[in-house]
Amino acid sequence: MLALVHDPHAPGLLRLGDAPDPIAEPTQAVIDVAAVSFNFGEIAYRSALTRPGHVSGWDAAGVVARPAADGSGPPAGTRVVTFGWSGAWAERRAVHTSELAVVPDGVDLGTASALPVAGVTALQATRRLGSILGRRVLITGASGGVGRFAVQLAAMAGAHVIASVGSPARAEGLRALGAAEIVLGPTELTAPVHGVLDNVGGSQLAEAFNRLEDDGVALAIGKASGEPTLIDFERARTTSARGRLENFNVSTPFGDDLAYLLRLLQARRLDPQIGWRGPWTSAADAADALLSRRVRGKAVLDLVPNPGFTTGSA
Repeated sequence: MLALVHDPHAPGLLRLGDAPDPIAEPTQAVIDVAAVSFNFGEIAYRSALTRPGHVSGWDAAGVVARPAADGSGPPAGTRVVTFGWSGAWAERRAVHTSELAVVPDGVDLGTASALPVAGVTALQATRRLGSILGRRVLITGASGGVGRFAVQLAAMAGAHVIASVGSPARAEGLRALGAAEIVLGPTELTAPVHGVLDNVGGSQLAEAFNRLEDDGVALAIGKASGEPTLIDFERARTTSARGRLENFNVSTPFGDDLAYLLRLLQARRLDPQIGWRGPWTSAADAADALLSRRVRGKAVLDLVPNPGFTTGSA
């Protein structure tokens, strides 16, 4: 089968090449992949130990070619969106049936492929904050894939959403998604916040932590800055706030959360914010656009030509 394989000498470290067909476990279905999406983390933080020819990728949507042998999951011919920690960037992938959800009629497979890691991360992190009805919630890195989902989901939950971005241009569209305020970093906050969903790390997370109200919580989700986070607890002790900082890791399986996000998508209550879309032959361009912060939201690659989108559309 064709796949985007790891090549240390290729642009973006990716090239289209041959890869072995996946071998499914009894609990896995084999999917004919129609579209995949790129996440910042899987592009920016690829291991130097990745072997040439390896097929990476977390998010893929397509059609069930062979159902799971144990009888779990949907039958052949069903349109699904899938998650796994590798193997998405290929014509076929084997995926555990607990990590997929059926895509409703009328929802484009490429659109569905944008959901798994970014959408589920935002959903689980928003839930972790507890009740946020009427409370101030800061989302850093709000212009990225996780951030744009988080702005929408936190607004749906009744929060006063403050979206933090790196530049005014990156803020485009965020108010329409539910952001009540836009700031260029936590230092621009005018009042404490109850919750922080941080996708940046480094100094931004440290500043956000110092702006929590009593019993507030800051969740460390991502590290787009690439910087270590250094907390000055002596400074924190001079404030009146008694907030807490927690590490956040997304939990599996994804199936139920994906099904919920698909219902929101079908009802037009959730916008996947696809900022780049094109054929998988342009994977290096998509990866470069994502790493250079030229994508607002998600990057989607079609394995099957999609007449509704032009190469590199933003």
